[in-house]
Amino acid sequence: MRVLLLEDEYTLRISVSEFLEDLGYTVDGYANGDAAFDAVFSQSYDILLLDVNVPGMNGFELLGALRKEGNRTPAIFITSMTQMQHLQEGYERGCCDYIRKPFDLGELQLRMMQVCKQVMRNDSDLLTLAPELIYDLKQFTLTYQGAQIALSRTEKEMLGMLLKYRNQVVTVGMFQDEIWGEYVDPANVRVQINNLRKKLPDGVIQNRRGLGYILER
Repeated sequence: MRVLLLEDEYTLRISVSEFLEDLGYTVDGYANGDAAFDAVFSQSYDILLLDVNVPGMNGFELLGALRKEGNRTPAIFITSMTQMQHLQEGYERGCCDYIRKPFDLGELQLRMMQVCKQVMRNDSDLLTLAPELIYDLKQFTLTYQGAQIALSRTEKEMLGMLLKYRNQVVTVGMFQDEIWGEYVDPANVRVQINNLRKKLPDGVIQNRRGLGYILER
């Protein structure tokens, strides 16, 4: 999963980025609201973590502008603001949650996990992808017949994309845009997805010749 983090406090931005990357997320960090706004239109994100008082466009303005453009990426505000009117404004702008500074990184993980579950419309931390094939939304782990399957970071990101677009074909171009953020050799993308497919039971990830790949469940 790819996360946009808008936070102008350098130490906090690095701490949150490193924490989430250790969990398997890909994090793009920004200190300026204008730069973050532009990034949303050049890269697809699964969730937005937005500070409010930042240089350039503030977090409220950024999310409000995105919602007017039709962008519905889930967003969580992270801010030191405590007054009820600020909380109300955050939700009116279209956020899913609101976390006040200072906060525990574990709390941030839990809130992000809850937002992800809402987006996936699943009430459980565990997704059954096939008989005895279980994906843990909390731990970002995959098990088959009780044994954990070791996945590289790229394989985790590819599986996350297939889950995000479940029952839809994911093209090579979509993998390039969301995982690498730039052009990579399509043959490399196919090698990576085939490596992932080999680790899973037959038929979990299906190839739609000439189109892309799909996870149907």
